[in-house]
Amino acid sequence: MSRQVFLYDPPERFVAGTVGLPGRRTFFLQASAGGRVTSVALEKTQVAALAERIDELLDEVVRRTGGNAPVPAVAPSDVTDTAPLDSPVEEEFRVGTMALAWDGEHQRMIVEAQALVELDADSEEDLAEAEERLLQDEENGPPMLRVRLTGAQARAFAKRALDVVNAGRPPCPLCSLPLDPEGHVCPRQNGYRRGA
Repeated sequence: MSRQVFLYDPPERFVAGTVGLPGRRTFFLQASAGGRVTSVALEKTQVAALAERIDELLDEVVRRTGGNAPVPAVAPSDVTDTAPLDSPVEEEFRVGTMALAWDGEHQRMIVEAQALVELDADSEEDLAEAEERLLQDEENGPPMLRVRLTGAQARAFAKRALDVVNAGRPPCPLCSLPLDPEGHVCPRQNGYRRGA
């Protein structure tokens, strides 16, 4: 079966969002253009890491070009997107591997999210070799979402993604674990709850 690549160059919209209540949320990347919508599921930590790395890469681009790249220092308010994910949210695949790159010729951020694939291997060397072959296989590799963004779109994506990650359950002031609406057993108090 040939690899399916969901290409958005450029997207009309590329956002991170969630479905569900805090504590039980499912995180998605969603790209759309020309009536086409692609949604891929991923972990909260992947969303946070992607947003942080996008900001770091954009900062590095600005530094290396001496400020001449079309990359804003902060997300411009005119491209801020606070709307919910487009419905219905239909998962194309669950993300396993992500990659970022800067296309200096076209001044675009390239974001790739590749489907999670389970590999069987007898040793660490065999596993590393199988992973490398899989990543290099342009014809028969796993499904992939590839999005090309302007500097402003990338900054706006990163800001929203971090806002979505931080919009979950508030942390416990003692242990920093998430507080559930139905209660929290804090390891710092050995599960002891004071009476009200």
